[in-house]
Amino acid sequence: MNKHLNAGVTGCTFFFLLILTACGGGEKPKDKDIVEQPEKFEVRVSDNIKSALSYMLDNKGRLNDTVVLADDRLVNEAYVRSNHQPIWCTQEQWNAIGENFFRFIANSKEYGLFPSDYHYRALNSMRDQIVRDSSARKNAALWSRAELMMTDAFLQVARHLKQGHFYKDSLYIRTDSILGPGYYPGVLDQVRQTRNVSGTLQALEPTYQGYADLKQGLKAYLDSIGSFKRYTILSYSYPLKDSAAFYRSLQRRLFEEDLLPSATEPVDTATWRAVLKDYQTKKGLKPTGRPNENTVAALNYTDWEKFKRVAITLDRYKMATDSFPETYIWVNLPSYYLRVHDADTIAMESRVIVGQARTRTPLLTSAVSNFITYPQWTVPYSIIYKEMLPKIKKDVNYLNKENLMVVDRNDSIIDPYTINWAVLGKGNFPYLLKQRQGDDNSLGVLKFNFPNKHDVYLHDTNARWLFSRGNRAMSHGCVRVKEFMKLADFLVRNDTARFHPDTLRNWIRREEKHVVSGFKRVPIYIRYFSCEGKDGKLRIYEDIYGEDKILKERYFADKAIQ
Repeated sequence: MNKHLNAGVTGCTFFFLLILTACGGGEKPKDKDIVEQPEKFEVRVSDNIKSALSYMLDNKGRLNDTVVLADDRLVNEAYVRSNHQPIWCTQEQWNAIGENFFRFIANSKEYGLFPSDYHYRALNSMRDQIVRDSSARKNAALWSRAELMMTDAFLQVARHLKQGHFYKDSLYIRTDSILGPGYYPGVLDQVRQTRNVSGTLQALEPTYQGYADLKQGLKAYLDSIGSFKRYTILSYSYPLKDSAAFYRSLQRRLFEEDLLPSATEPVDTATWRAVLKDYQTKKGLKPTGRPNENTVAALNYTDWEKFKRVAITLDRYKMATDSFPETYIWVNLPSYYLRVHDADTIAMESRVIVGQARTRTPLLTSAVSNFITYPQWTVPYSIIYKEMLPKIKKDVNYLNKENLMVVDRNDSIIDPYTINWAVLGKGNFPYLLKQRQGDDNSLGVLKFNFPNKHDVYLHDTNARWLFSRGNRAMSHGCVRVKEFMKLADFLVRNDTARFHPDTLRNWIRREEKHVVSGFKRVPIYIRYFSCEGKDGKLRIYEDIYGEDKILKERYFADKAIQ
């Protein structure tokens, strides 16, 4: 009986060990492997690299709490190519490319990267240990761990410089750069051959002038602030759910700003009001002396937050197409500007008005195919249902005030007073609303068309005074262009025989409708780049649609400054 029981236990134990092995339960590599003979150092490091990689491939890239690789299989591919020989160290010391790449990680913020993504803290600690402790310098196991993290860091840096490291949507995924699994190990091979770390990595970056300008502005900005300071992040909603906790956090934050003498001592009401009014005044906010959403947003908008915004924008360049055509129209929504690029020059630029947050201008790629003088606006059903129909039901004369006419499916004009508006709604609206052409038309006197599923376009406006405003997110989704005539002149610049500038202006003066086509289509890119570099300085625009905020919340939730 016991014999059979023991046999059963032995069999179960053997089965359990098989499961452990299959699940990555193999023997963990040793922490120490002291090499007393320098000539055997690289051989022992190589052996440790092999055993550590074998273990990590079975444990999802994890060796211990300190060493966790972002891409263990890619690291393994790199060391297979090097026959598991060390890449970054030689004879118990960092070699030239090891030193250069570590400095690159330390300064990676200049590229819109985050040192914490590249094992910076652990690598820095290992380097200090090797410098201080002679036995650590002889520890082949320690060197092998540093090797694996350096290689993992290099492969990730290369990927992030080439393709970006934030979450992507379909608009930004590059279809013109299909990179195979050996691409980034190949980049590492190039560094080993050329010994040129910075040059090889910089060759992976976008070549757009806007990217270079933004990096230049970022470098100047980083030099000016020195280092990032940690600040208390405030959470605010009205009414406050826990006012005592909020004011404790607010006091710490104002103390960090050197606006209060203590982070914990009681603060009287008069001091609160005075300090907050002074801060609000300096920030250009309404000086209420009370905390509110705008004040909290300003306090939360730290140097670190600004850096993250720049990093996101640099990534958007990396996610863009490999190259743009010689001539194209660029609409940057957060900056409220349109620019026409032609043969490496800015042929023209114009202020624009873009969609409100609730009626966003979509991000898209298309090409301007024609433009129309004195266009007629057919109101989209979304605007009819959400905005116009409730007003028409209250007062049918609203249609006259807005210069709107009702037409049926045959384009016949219908007397609006003969319609029972009360029974109409979404799914039951057999009409179209069209705005009569003329100076009162919402499209103004000129409209530019380009194919897109969103039914948006560029156009003039009958409210041109709005271009003087700072915040120009006001439209229903289309882009209003202040310098619409300059854009029209540019589109027909190569066909002045048919479309002389005077011809276009005469049509408009005579209020004539004409469709202008036959010119070479000009690509148009509507994008969301909330930062740019200009004259060596950063310009950071309002995150009008919260696109940066969404990325930050997803990507930086668990990140710390390193």
